[in-house]
Amino acid sequence: MDRLQVNIDLLKKDSWNEQEFKNAQLVTDFVQHLMNNHDFDYVLKEFDKGSYIQHNRSMPNGVGGVVAYIRNLVKRFPDYTYDVKHIYVDGAYVIFHSHATVNKKHRGNPQKGFNIKDTWKVEDGKITEHWDAIQPVEGFWRLYAWLFGGGSKNSNTLF
Repeated sequence: MDRLQVNIDLLKKDSWNEQEFKNAQLVTDFVQHLMNNHDFDYVLKEFDKGSYIQHNRSMPNGVGGVVAYIRNLVKRFPDYTYDVKHIYVDGAYVIFHSHATVNKKHRGNPQKGFNIKDTWKVEDGKITEHWDAIQPVEGFWRLYAWLFGGGSKNSNTLF
């Protein structure tokens, strides 16, 4: 698989302060290894260091929960990638706006895949919370998400 790279140097904003840049770097490292490299051992070793509250109701709490979810996704769709289009930072909150695809030939095609906004909270150099909004772009995945949305894996609110 050709791995997509999250290029923080191209996506960073001049308005970020030093701490915001560090927060963005931390989340970029997490996302690159989890979503594009699929290096789950690295993610568990580097990021499973405390509380990680998950607000996506399809995933259990903890870094281990998100790793298990993405590991299962990658087993089904080995070409899954997460192409970061924008990064926004507001203090402790880092937001990625991305285009995810499950088929290599669909990369870069805005008519395929998923429009995703992820928000992470960073506290004391650790990612502690995650929220997301996922919009399937094409008809099949829109129907699939509606039919098979799944039950809740945590009791956290969406907000």
